[in-house]
Amino acid sequence: MPTNFKDEALTYHAQPRPGKIAIEITKPTQTQHELSLAYTPGVAEPVRVIHKNPEAAYRYTAKSNLVAIITNGTAVLGLGNVGPLASKPVMEGKAVLFKAFANIDAFDIEVDAPDPDDFINTVERIAGGFGGINLEDIAAPHCFRIEKTLRERLDIPVFHDDQHGTAVIISAGLINALKIAGKTLKNANIVCIGAGAAGIAAMQLLVSLGADKNHIVMVDRHGIIRKSDTRTNEYQQAFAADTEKSTLAEACVDADVLIGVSGPNLLTPEMLNSMAENPIIFALANPDPEILPELALKTREDVIIATGRSDYPNQINNVLGFPFIFRGALDVHAKTINNTMLTAAVHALASLAHEPVPDSVLKAYNLSSLCFGRDYFIPKPFDPRLINVVPEAISQAAIDSGVARHTKNNQS
Repeated sequence: MPTNFKDEALTYHAQPRPGKIAIEITKPTQTQHELSLAYTPGVAEPVRVIHKNPEAAYRYTAKSNLVAIITNGTAVLGLGNVGPLASKPVMEGKAVLFKAFANIDAFDIEVDAPDPDDFINTVERIAGGFGGINLEDIAAPHCFRIEKTLRERLDIPVFHDDQHGTAVIISAGLINALKIAGKTLKNANIVCIGAGAAGIAAMQLLVSLGADKNHIVMVDRHGIIRKSDTRTNEYQQAFAADTEKSTLAEACVDADVLIGVSGPNLLTPEMLNSMAENPIIFALANPDPEILPELALKTREDVIIATGRSDYPNQINNVLGFPFIFRGALDVHAKTINNTMLTAAVHALASLAHEPVPDSVLKAYNLSSLCFGRDYFIPKPFDPRLINVVPEAISQAAIDSGVARHTKNNQS
């Protein structure tokens, strides 16, 4: 990384105009007649229609392709509770990714509401104009109640990407990594380092996909979360182990999988050596993973490893998920994003990694070849097939599970 990267990043955000997003006009406004259609008196016609039939907002406004990215700034990237205003560059960045990868328009909304009830009430009152809500960078455990309550109150998708986006990509990668290792999800012994939003949601999704909850050990900064613990919240207690073991080192013994969503350098070579044959390591802390791939491969030649970084193979990157999940949901005017849809995204991503890799992907990553195996078991973010494969799977799952207002061929 260049020594002047800080200055480069600040200049990037400031010039030639501040920020990373803007609004564009989608209809002609060059004549008096066009203005009369865009505003008064023409605008009154869709107002009347929507007043009689709220569903018509999908046809006559931007609602059908508009997502609100909403945060209170309590858990921003690796920076912690920096507050809503300081989170705005991140939320704008998320809007850029929505547009760049799935052509979805997104507004970032930073809410000064650390209290979860205040946050919930604010979002509920402004949600009607959007086709979906992407909750972002909200600290656990409040994030769980916020999402659950908003899902119950609203009739549009409410999706906390730090939970479910991360869980989808982890699950897709793990399904394929287990195939490479010759193991099954049902029988795998899984250790999760990190008991926040990402870790809990990933374990929940893995259980719904077939993992045995009794084979999952969750570890936080104090050690293994056990049924006897009183320091944990109800979401962590759902994965509390009935064991006398207490340390990460003890949890690693004979483990098949270690998923890290915590912090740097927590997995030692000694811990890795104690794991089962063909151990699978998802070291996802950024920028410094729980163990560097170089050290892991030096320690054990049979290790199968992924990180959250773009400069190593097998990047577990949320951009593989949320733009395409929302694209599929918006295309059928879905009322929610449910577990059936998340599962469809997992299988779509996992299957895509088995297909021949397009030349455009090889060129983007300066590679001569790429095929399914230890160095490639999750699609690359710039794979042009993602925009077709994942949204189609999401849309069909929404239709099949009864949460789509329309099929893609019958929108009004």
